[in-house]
Amino acid sequence: MSDWPYRDAFNRNRGLISDENQEKIRKAHVAIAGLGGVGGIYATTLARLGVGHFTIADPDSFELSNTNRQQGASTSTMGARKNETLERMVKDINPIAEVRVFEAFTPENAGDFLTGVSVALDGIDFFSIAARRLLYRECRARGIPVLGAGPIGFGTSMINFDPRGMSFDEYFAIEETMSEQEQAFQFALGLSPLLLQRSYFAPQRIDFAGRHAPSSVLGTLACANMVGCEAYKVIAGLPYESAPVSWQFDPYVRKFRRCNLWGGNRNPIQRIKKWYFARALNLK
Repeated sequence: MSDWPYRDAFNRNRGLISDENQEKIRKAHVAIAGLGGVGGIYATTLARLGVGHFTIADPDSFELSNTNRQQGASTSTMGARKNETLERMVKDINPIAEVRVFEAFTPENAGDFLTGVSVALDGIDFFSIAARRLLYRECRARGIPVLGAGPIGFGTSMINFDPRGMSFDEYFAIEETMSEQEQAFQFALGLSPLLLQRSYFAPQRIDFAGRHAPSSVLGTLACANMVGCEAYKVIAGLPYESAPVSWQFDPYVRKFRRCNLWGGNRNPIQRIKKWYFARALNLK
């Protein structure tokens, strides 16, 4: 379908996005590691923006508990592979989009997965810290920006990582000697430094040992909105902010805030929070 009318399909972007930047979007290559809570909706959001090239990866299949928040999860897709389902959804939106599909993002295929990529999006499961660190490390080595946001309560907190700026491990103060649970705790601590959700979402609802946390479609939609905008900026060559700056938006409490967390999790305020929440969660 090389004659598919791309410009007509994305004509309503005009007035918001210049023709020059729309062409950059068409040529852009976006990698999305993980297609669950946020990764799937990143894929369809950027497909509707007009992105022409995707590389996606997820080893899982849809199950019933995905229904409340995951793009592609429906009664007709239960048991279906997430990567194959999202490939089909992207190509249903834009039939001339090129989609490279991987079973998973691993140390063995990282180089192939990131070949030709303009920007990478972090859709990895919250508790899969090893895979997440791998993504950020490999992208940094290749000069690829990584955009990530977490669905926190009914909103989101977003942190971008520029390959020339602060690294993922530096910001979250993650060390090799830490256990996987300790690394996940560090990730949670740094992801939402402003705690806008604190009036209704207690940290005790996150089960680090059981690898379970509440998540809503309202949060995943907020993630897609913010990450989609940042991806557009990166693709178009527009200015964007990266760690230690983060942004948190929570429509439930009607707040949108910017945070410049000097030193990341090594900031003295974060050290106090770490002590408090470790006690509250009974973490050693």
